[in-house]
Amino acid sequence: MTQMTDAYDWHGRTLIGQDGEKIGKVDEIYVDEQNQQPEWAQVTTGLFGTSSSFVPLAGATPQGEEVVVQVTKGQVKDSPHLDPGKELSQEEEVELFRHYGIDYTEEGSVTAAGGHASAGGAGAGAPAGREPAGQDVSGPETDDVMTRSEEELHVGKDERERGRARLRKYVVTEEVQQTVPVRREEVRLEREPITDANVEQATEGPAISEEEHEVVLYEEEPVVEKRAVPKERVRMTKDTVTDEEQISEEVRKEQIEAEDGR
Repeated sequence: MTQMTDAYDWHGRTLIGQDGEKIGKVDEIYVDEQNQQPEWAQVTTGLFGTSSSFVPLAGATPQGEEVVVQVTKGQVKDSPHLDPGKELSQEEEVELFRHYGIDYTEEGSVTAAGGHASAGGAGAGAPAGREPAGQDVSGPETDDVMTRSEEELHVGKDERERGRARLRKYVVTEEVQQTVPVRREEVRLEREPITDANVEQATEGPAISEEEHEVVLYEEEPVVEKRAVPKERVRMTKDTVTDEEQISEEVRKEQIEAEDGR
């Protein structure tokens, strides 16, 4: 059981669930009236900090400025909604034990013997008991005015992951065609008449004979070389766009009408 001297220092601290999720800030410590040991922490939850939930302190341990409890944020979120600042009745505490899956026996809880868990510590005055269900505390037992209440819709925004984008590079092959001019040598016959200038060269050797001359011909051919050349830099950036969504929810409100008893 958590020591009460430690639990008194937990007011205003943040409760962390065993799943590592933040639950809320401690507003009040509820102690067992019989042995004065802390049993429940009433914490502020919700987007606007307007909701209250009860969290069991069994096995709770402080870690720095936070307190780690043995339940998850989801369990606290789905816990029974009870009004803060008042005594927990036996039925309400049984409901809380059942929700958190905690064994409920006469030895393990004073409420099983008909007691209450009250807010505050030793020496603190216990708040008045809760009125019977269905009775309006603003009714004729207080004054002649009836309070009318109604639910108001408070809409907040929570951020969640909608997807992930990934920048990936892959290789494709395409065919490139390019025209390249190439040169080649071809044989062309040139004839010149016999003149006094070349007659001696023309008459050298036999008068009639067979003869062969060889000429080497050259040509150009394309040579392909491929090189990797950087072309551009690509990065991903995020833009924030604003959309409008229509929220629809049912809210309850009380109506007051007069009844003639005649």
